[in-house]
Amino acid sequence: MFEASVGTSIKVLSGFAFPSTGFTAEDGIPLVRIRDIMSGKTEVNYIGPYPDDYLIESGDLLVGMDGDFNVVRWEGREALLNQRVCKISSNSPSIHQGFLFWYLIPQIEKIHRVTPQTTVKHLSTKRLYEIPLPGFSFSEQEYIANILDTLDTQIRRTEAIIAKLQQVKQGLLHDLLTRGIDANGQLRPPRDQAPELYSKFSQGFFPVEWKEVKLGSMADIVSGVTVGGSGGKSRSVSVPYLRVANVQDGYLDLSEVKSITVSAEEKERYRLQYGDVLMNEGGDFDKLGRGTVWEEQIEECIHQNHVFRVRVDKKQLSPFFLAYWSGSHYGKKYFVLSSKQSTNLASINSTQLKAYPVMVPPAAEQLEIETRVKSINSKMDSHHRENEKLKKQKSGLMDDLLTGRVRVTSLLDTAKAS
Repeated sequence: MFEASVGTSIKVLSGFAFPSTGFTAEDGIPLVRIRDIMSGKTEVNYIGPYPDDYLIESGDLLVGMDGDFNVVRWEGREALLNQRVCKISSNSPSIHQGFLFWYLIPQIEKIHRVTPQTTVKHLSTKRLYEIPLPGFSFSEQEYIANILDTLDTQIRRTEAIIAKLQQVKQGLLHDLLTRGIDANGQLRPPRDQAPELYSKFSQGFFPVEWKEVKLGSMADIVSGVTVGGSGGKSRSVSVPYLRVANVQDGYLDLSEVKSITVSAEEKERYRLQYGDVLMNEGGDFDKLGRGTVWEEQIEECIHQNHVFRVRVDKKQLSPFFLAYWSGSHYGKKYFVLSSKQSTNLASINSTQLKAYPVMVPPAAEQLEIETRVKSINSKMDSHHRENEKLKKQKSGLMDDLLTGRVRVTSLLDTAKAS
C-alpha cells in the first residue's frame, strides 16, 4: 500500500519571519498567521519588501506548524505566508494536489496525537516529509478527491442554510417578542407607525394586551441535587442528571450525560417533567440564565443544583414562550444586571429568578408565537440532521478510501464503461 514517503513528491515552504514593524491595519498585503488559517481572513496587513516566493493564493494547501496543526485550503485573497505556517504543494506529476489535501488531514492528526507537549505542540518539516506515501494511481487520487470535495461542498452549503435560518429566526424572535401577533394573525405594525397599540412597561414598549408579570407568581422554581452532597446509605439509585454544560442557549447538548447516585426521595423531588424550563444559575457570562424546555429526551432524568427547574403554570405561561423570552435581549439584560459578578463569572439566585419580569401575551397569542418559532426550528433541525449525516458519510469515506481499505478501481472501471 505505501511505497515511500511524501517527502519524495511534495514541496514544503515554511513561512517567512516578517518584521512586526511592517504590520499595519491600513493598506498593504494581507499576512497569514496561524490564527488566520482556519477563518480564511487575515487580521493584519504588511507594508514593506517581500520575496515573491512567500505569496499564496486561494486554493493553496496550508498547515499550521504550532498548536493544533490545522490543515486547510486557503480561501482568502492573495496574501503573504508568515512564520510557523507552511505551504505544501505537489512537485510530482504522480501526486494530485486535491488528493494531497485530504490525505494529509488524518496523517497530520496522527502526528498531533503523538507529539509531546510542554506549552504548545510544534510540528517539524522533517515529520511532514516522513509521512508515508500511498500507492494510489493518479486517477484513483483524482476520483477520491472529487468524492470528498463534493461531500464537503454539500456540508458547507447545508451549514450556510443553517446560518441563514438562524439569522431569520433571530429577526423573527425580535419582532414576535416586541410586536406580537394581532387578532388577524399578523405582526402588529411597529410602534412608530401605530403608537396607540403599545403601552410603556418597565422594560420598554409592548402591546397593550400584554402584561408584565414576575416569574415567581407563575412558576415553581427549584434548584437541583447537590453533586457530592450528603445522603449516606440512602443514596442507592443511579439516574442521569443535567449539568450546566448540558443546558445551552435554546437547546440541550446531550452528547455527554453523566449519572449520579441519589436517594429515592431525591430522585422523585428532582425528576424532570415534560415542559420544565431549565435555566442555568451561572458560570461564564454567556451561560448565565440561558435555558431551554425539557421534552423528556431521557427517561427519569434529574438536574444538579446549578441548574434551575422552572415549572410554569401553563394556564398563565407557555414554557416555550418563557424559553424564547429568556433568550432574548430583555431576558439576558435582566440576568446580567441582577447577577452577582466576579471577574469573568456571574450567578443568580432563586430570589432573583422569582423576581424576573416577563412580558406575557394572552394565551392564544403565546401559542401562535410558539407555533411560528417551532416551524423555523423544525427546518433548522432538519438541516442539522442532514449535516450530521453528511459529516458521518464523509468521515467514513475518508477512513475507507484514504487508507486503501476500499479501493476505487472498480468504481473507475464502471465510470469508464458508462
